[in-house]
Amino acid sequence: MASKAKPSVGQQIISILAERNQNIVTAESCTGGLIASALTDIPGASAAVYGGYITYANSAKSRMIQVQSRLIADYGAVSNQVARAMADGARNTAHADFAVAATGIAGPDGGSEKKPVGLVYVAVSSELATVVIEYRFGDLGRDAIRRATVDAALDLVLQVLTSDDT
Repeated sequence: MASKAKPSVGQQIISILAERNQNIVTAESCTGGLIASALTDIPGASAAVYGGYITYANSAKSRMIQVQSRLIADYGAVSNQVARAMADGARNTAHADFAVAATGIAGPDGGSEKKPVGLVYVAVSSELATVVIEYRFGDLGRDAIRRATVDAALDLVLQVLTSDDT
């Protein structure tokens, strides 16, 4: 008898949100829509995915999801503060239950001693709180950093969704 494969993280997210009649929106910079793609690859995702914002340019972060340009000027687009503002801004703009945001330096250029290639911030916003995690993936190469960011983002969303369970 074949055992049923464990659902992927994305499948678990879609299932939980659909069951609760809730939704999620993405706000992506360095991942360029890969988080939204990972979620919408799952059959039934339309029951839980509101949509996504690809805010690659700093001006897009400000115009599309109301990240204050002052935050970007003070802390840089790749920062805890901007990741938090991206998640909160996307959730509020979309009137969604949850938002996941990612901003980072995927390389090969753009890194510095203070903010090296592979530095990524992932944030998840809900009505209760916004959680931001800093990741340092190292210089794995652009594609690997972006994929690692997607995995980290989905893992964080699942952690937030399951920490609410009562």
